[in-house]
Amino acid sequence: MMNDALNQMGYLATPPGGSGPGVLVLHAWWGLNDFIKQVCDRLAAQGFVAFAPDMVHGDVVTTREAADELVSQVDGADVSALLSQAVAEFRSHPTVTRGQIGVVGFSFGAAWALELATRLAPQSIKAVTVYYGNYPGLEYDQTHAAFLGHFAASDEFEPTEEVHTTEANMREAGRDVTFHHYPGTGHWFAEEDRPDAYNAAAAALAWKRTIEFLTTTLT
Repeated sequence: MMNDALNQMGYLATPPGGSGPGVLVLHAWWGLNDFIKQVCDRLAAQGFVAFAPDMVHGDVVTTREAADELVSQVDGADVSALLSQAVAEFRSHPTVTRGQIGVVGFSFGAAWALELATRLAPQSIKAVTVYYGNYPGLEYDQTHAAFLGHFAASDEFEPTEEVHTTEANMREAGRDVTFHHYPGTGHWFAEEDRPDAYNAAAAALAWKRTIEFLTTTLT
């Protein structure tokens, strides 16, 4: 790890070769936990530079009640400013080999990934992968990103109709978009530290698709 501004803002993982395309990883409402750090490490093993900004200032929780309380205290303007700064710092980091970057977001982080691509940094984002997270009502005319979505078949947080509407809006704006829906899964199905929701087969397939998408789009 390099001792620089990014490490003060979150978790940075670099590939064995020392440089590569950049991928921002946005955590779920649990905070910047070990699972998200492992995602960064796994991306680095695939040749990407991965950075996960801490959007909740060091807090990490494990229960739904605590997570709900945590995100209820989130200041949207504060997170917007932090992510805008993170994108600027990350794009110019010496280990990141290309100007435009990818974003992988989980749940809460997925909504912010879509916000980044459409409002906060549309010129900086080339590839967006969202895991069981949506942000209804966004417009996709200004973004040039390609989109990949992994959604649960049964999700109390993300109504299927709203997910289909988002996909349709992306297509109407001329975006490259592929959304997958995983049978027998619920929210958080890709997170190994959520035994109540984790689905190993779906998680493995979603990860394979994510790496293929990022490799094709960013390299």
